[in-house]
Amino acid sequence: MSLTLRSTDRVDESATVTLVVPDARRRQRRRRTASISRPGRPSATVTAAKAVVIVVAIALALLPVLYMVSMSFKSPDDILSTRILPSRLAFENWVAAFENWPILTYLRNSIGAAVGAVIVSLLVAIPANYAMARLRAGGKQTLGLIVSAYVAPPIVAIIPLFVLVRTAGLMDSVIGLGIVEGLLLTPVAVWLLDGFFRSIPSEVDEAAQIDGCGPLRTLWAVILPLTAPGIVAVSIIVFILAYNDFLIPLLLTQSVDSQTLPVGIALMQGGREVMFGQMAAASLSGLIPIYLLALFLQKWLVGGLTQGSVK
Repeated sequence: MSLTLRSTDRVDESATVTLVVPDARRRQRRRRTASISRPGRPSATVTAAKAVVIVVAIALALLPVLYMVSMSFKSPDDILSTRILPSRLAFENWVAAFENWPILTYLRNSIGAAVGAVIVSLLVAIPANYAMARLRAGGKQTLGLIVSAYVAPPIVAIIPLFVLVRTAGLMDSVIGLGIVEGLLLTPVAVWLLDGFFRSIPSEVDEAAQIDGCGPLRTLWAVILPLTAPGIVAVSIIVFILAYNDFLIPLLLTQSVDSQTLPVGIALMQGGREVMFGQMAAASLSGLIPIYLLALFLQKWLVGGLTQGSVK
C-alpha cells in the first residue's frame, strides 16, 4: 500500500512524494516469495508418463498370475502348442489335481509350518530386539552379526541341520518343520523389528521405570503395544517366507502327512509327462491363502513398515 502526497512548494507544484508503508512492503515481499516457492501443477506429459509406469508395473506383477490361470485351464494339446489362451476351458485339470493329489493336506501343512515359524521367530526376535535396542546389550555390531547368519545360503548347513533334527526326533513332522523354519528366519525378524524398537523414545522406558516397572514388565505392558503394527507386519513377512520355502521341507519331510505345498507340487509328475495343468491349478490354490492374508492385513502391513522406516 502506498500514499501519494502532492507537494505545495514554490519550486515545482507538480512534484509528488511517494511514501511506502512498511506493512505493505512486507506483504508484497511475502507475495513474491509465495509465488516463487509455490510449485506448479505437473504437466500433462508428466501425468501421462506416471500413469504409463503404474500400468506397466501392475501388468508385470500380474503377468505370472494370469499366465498361471491360463495354464490351469489348458488341455495338454494347448500346452504343447504354446497357445497363449486355451482353445477350451479344461476344468478337468482342477478336478484331477484335487482327486489325484492331497492338495488340502499340503495346504494345511504349509499353513501350520508357517504359523509355527512365526511364533518361534517372534519368541526369539522380540526379546533380542528389546535387549539390543532398549537395554543397549551386545554392542553396535550385534545386529550385523545376526543378519549375517541369514546371508549364508542354507544349503551349506544341510547335513548338520539334518543330523540335528533327526537327533531331536523332529523329522517328518509339521511341528519340527515350523521350529526349524522359525529359527532360520529369526535373523530376518530381528532385522525388521530393529527399526520399530529404536523408533520408540527413551523417555517411555524412563517413565515406566519411575512407575516401578522392571524390564520384563516394560516390554510386555509398554513396548509391545507400541510396536504391535510392526510385529504384525514382520509376522506377515515371516509367514510368507516360511510358506514359500522349498528346500527345508524337502529335506525334513518324507510322508504326505507332513509335506508342504511346494514339495507336493514338485511331485506332480506322471510316468511320461509333467502335468503342467494340474501343477498350475495346485499353485493357484496355494496363492489363495497368501492373497487373502495380504488383503485383510494390508493396512497393518503398510502401516507397520511405514512406522518402522522412521526413526
